[in-house]
Order: sequence, then structure tokens, then C-alpha cells
Amino acid sequence: MTKKRVVKLTANFERNLVDIERFLIEAEVPRAYDALLDELLGTVIRNLERFPGMGRPFLARAARSVEVANALDALRAKLSALTPDAEALREYIMDNYWVLYAQIDENIHLLAIRHQRQLSFDFESHWGAA
Repeated sequence: MTKKRVVKLTANFERNLVDIERFLIEAEVPRAYDALLDELLGTVIRNLERFPGMGRPFLARAARSVEVANALDALRAKLSALTPDAEALREYIMDNYWVLYAQIDENIHLLAIRHQRQLSFDFESHWGAA
């Protein structure tokens, strides 16, 4: 039987939820936020508790520019300080959202969430400048 993990929300993830709620209110679809919370609590967190490796390894992506290659190298270095697992940083793809999470020891840390129409993840504010 697969061991159940503990899922923790980071401060950055919580800020992202506030941003998504504001984004959906401005887009005049505030009920979509309630649906997001229902899906996070009812599906995503439960899935990650049981199957933490189900997301796609984030760092396996091919870098298509020097800037991205440098950012990925810096991210790998920061991740290696936390865990020897090079695939600990993963992304969970939902219908309209991307969730970035990391498995560190027995815990799953939800790092960031974005609506597909929002900008990319902000690693600098989460882990600080390199």
C-alpha cells in the first residue's frame, strides 16, 4: 500500500490563491474560485497524499534559451540543498491551472499555482535571489 504523505501549503501558494481569486473576480467568474478550492481539497491534495510522484518532473523540461538554462541550473542547486531527489520538484496539471510542488522527505509542499492565463511562476519571490 502506498504511504500517505502530508500536504502543506506555502505562503507563496496562499498568495497565489489570493491572486487567482482577484483574477477570477475581475474576469467576472467568481464561482470559478469556489470550484478551484473544491478541486484542490477534493481531488488534488488527496491524489498527492497518496501518489506524490504523479506530477511531471519540472526540471526535466528542455531549456530553449540561455536564460532558462541558467534559471534551471540555479533552481537545481537550490533543490539539491533540500533533497537529493532531482525529480522532487514536480508540476500537477489541472484543467485550467498548473500547480508546482515539491516532495521533501515525507511532506508535499505546494509551492505555486497559476491559472493558465496568468504569468509564469515567480521562483525569485519563493526561494529568494540566487
